[in-house]
Amino acid sequence: MAKAVVLFLRVCVQLLALPIYLLSLLGIWDPFCKKIFFPFFIEKITASYNQKMSGRKQELFCNMQEFAGSSGKLTLLEIGTGTGANFQFYPPGCKITCTDTNINFQRGLSKSMAQNQHLQFQRFLVAPGEDLNQVSDNSMDAVVCTLVLCSVQSIDNVLKEVLRVLRPGGVFYFLEHVAADSSSWSYFWQEVYYPTWKLVFDGCCLTRETWKNLEQAKFSEIKLRHIQVPLHWTPVKSHIIGYAIK
Repeated sequence: MAKAVVLFLRVCVQLLALPIYLLSLLGIWDPFCKKIFFPFFIEKITASYNQKMSGRKQELFCNMQEFAGSSGKLTLLEIGTGTGANFQFYPPGCKITCTDTNINFQRGLSKSMAQNQHLQFQRFLVAPGEDLNQVSDNSMDAVVCTLVLCSVQSIDNVLKEVLRVLRPGGVFYFLEHVAADSSSWSYFWQEVYYPTWKLVFDGCCLTRETWKNLEQAKFSEIKLRHIQVPLHWTPVKSHIIGYAIK
């Protein structure tokens, strides 16, 4: 019965989003989403999300400087930089390599870079997290990935690349929305919205159990917590937050 209700409500949501489905069928939605809609949406939502999550992010990144190499300057790779939502939380002098698959975040990214002159921006790579071949082995003190693993093709392959580019003792920071408890109403609505949400928001998956991938990856130590974020009227309130050491 529950599955039947989910399917019925899914169809209702899909009917409401029918114009987007038609644009997708015609091959129009995907380029429009990547070039215009998604960058605009991310830029607008970043300020609100950072306001709600400022304390959490400060707590998450508070020990980042401890992982700096002998030079005292932290070398950091950010996967899925987007508009640079995390820049303000990084320590002064941090040397950053930015990566993303979407070059259309440039307006918001340039603004964030200009506002965070305490950082040293090294280069921007157009590359998926699963294939960071332009980054050398054991070359990074830290890797950061926030609200990205929901939409990658393979979480496991991203984590393999993270482990490759991190030096021994380096750290991987993560903050991701994940599947809610399977017995909760939140999970019920995640199941309802899943197909349409993924289409509208550039491949974002609502029901990934990302903590399992992290726990199974070959990190020497992992500190992970499940939290609820006050993103009211959305299906992305369930998050995981923490860091893992190579």
